Amino acid sequence: MKTEILTCLKETDGYVSGQELCDRLGVSRTAVWKVIGQLREEGYEIEAVRSRGYRLCSAGDVLSEAEIASVLETKSLGRNLRFFDEIDSTNNELRRIAENGAPDGTLAIAEIQTAGKGRRGRAWTSPRGSGIWMSFLLRPDFAPEYASMLTLVTAMAVEKGIRQQTGLDCQIKWPNDIVLNGRKICGILTEMSTEEDSIRYVVVGIGINVNTKEFPEEISKTATSLAIETGHPVRRAPLVASILKAWEEYYETYKKTLDLSLLKEEYNARLVNLGREVKVLAPKGDYVGVSGGITDTGELIVEVDGEKREVMSGEVSVRGVYGYV
Repeated sequence: MKTEILTCLKETDGYVSGQELCDRLGVSRTAVWKVIGQLREEGYEIEAVRSRGYRLCSAGDVLSEAEIASVLETKSLGRNLRFFDEIDSTNNELRRIAENGAPDGTLAIAEIQTAGKGRRGRAWTSPRGSGIWMSFLLRPDFAPEYASMLTLVTAMAVEKGIRQQTGLDCQIKWPNDIVLNGRKICGILTEMSTEEDSIRYVVVGIGINVNTKEFPEEISKTATSLAIETGHPVRRAPLVASILKAWEEYYETYKKTLDLSLLKEEYNARLVNLGREVKVLAPKGDYVGVSGGITDTGELIVEVDGEKREVMSGEVSVRGVYGYV
């Protein structure tokens, strides 16, 4: 009911009467009044005028189940939504509920993560009110070898969502980071559970620095946030909605060929690595070369002394103001 009332307030230009809400939802005036009170506690500025009804004055940067549900434009992604004020990790939560049969498209999002995860087991700082910490569950019917490209598909969706909501010209740092002015603004972590030659489920985790004002000393020169770059706070729920909508669109394109052939041109156009000197941290030894974009299956092409190599996984750093980042 909270989502329905919030959506109604957003869609109404002016006041909506309490009686109209009661009639539409089949509830009592007391029930409506209680929900209005809950919305106000969450941060919504709602005006109530006798004989006229309620009017939403300002939503601010509210992140809640009702707020996200009220702005979603997806067909299925995020429609099964789980919101947490605090959790260890949204990736961990989805792995737990996936084992109990949670459906494809389930979204978990939290205000705080106490054990947020980055790549290679690194911690991801996730303080309250500062970012988007979310994961979604997939149950694809293709073979495990095609799952690695989902990270690149997700990077495209995040970049597009940020650009649509803020106008910022972000870029993708292969394979799983979004950067702005040479500094990291988002990380993506994809985890998979398999059984023989099939996928049981895939969990895609996204962490975005949205309204972060300052960072720990060790990453202060390599991280940034949308608020720092725009100069003002950014509302998170509409950004979540834009990213998920873009993801569904890119995913449908990806499934047509189960490779990136239809997306490669657009991906490379947003690739910060393209044509740049990069350092590849490889098991057999690090090397430096020039990036030539990605292949149809998502490997990064790196030219070293006239030889083209395809990097399948690992750390790739781009030379920037602070060295390789």
